[in-house]
Amino acid sequence: MTGSAPGAAAPSPPESPPRRDLLTLVTASTIAVGAGALCWPFLESLVPADSNVANVPIDVDLSTLAVGQQVTVLWRSNPIFITRRSPQALEKLKTPELRTRLRDPDSKTLQQPPYAVNWHRSLSPEYGVLVGVCTHLGCVPAYASGATDPTRRGYACPCHGSKFDLAGRVFTGVPAPYNLPVPPHRMLSPNRLRIGENPPGVTFDFSDIVQI
Repeated sequence: MTGSAPGAAAPSPPESPPRRDLLTLVTASTIAVGAGALCWPFLESLVPADSNVANVPIDVDLSTLAVGQQVTVLWRSNPIFITRRSPQALEKLKTPELRTRLRDPDSKTLQQPPYAVNWHRSLSPEYGVLVGVCTHLGCVPAYASGATDPTRRGYACPCHGSKFDLAGRVFTGVPAPYNLPVPPHRMLSPNRLRIGENPPGVTFDFSDIVQI
């Protein structure tokens, strides 16, 4: 029978982390959790109370927009195309030859306010105001001013080939089913446009359109 030698020390149990280190770890974790709890209300306070600020109207200065040019602004997180159309481009919009190539030349589908149910689909014929989102799958169409080829004035979707004229009317034989939407807008002056607001006396809710 074997045994421990007289006076030999008993074996030590497996070494464990010192109590002081354990307390330090617990304290640090508690501080981190507490700091996170304090920071969360602070971070939330940085978010605007009205997070839907994109719904407010925006004003656009048109005084520097040359004939044939287009400027793009954001309204309700959507690109808005504002184009100054030439007299020649406006005449093209009225031709019977063009109308026969359009799916909805008279804007019968609700894709615009009532004051844009016309051949130029806007308040002022000179200025086109369109939501630049293809009604097929939501790509942003490219603008063709027609500077080198007047027959190509309008918009072409780079994703699947849908085409629209300078009034945002969709051509036949393309994937897009509807004309480009027209946002609420009004002219504050001959050179100042407000997007997101109807003219006085007109009620139109943009959310009522068929598709965006």
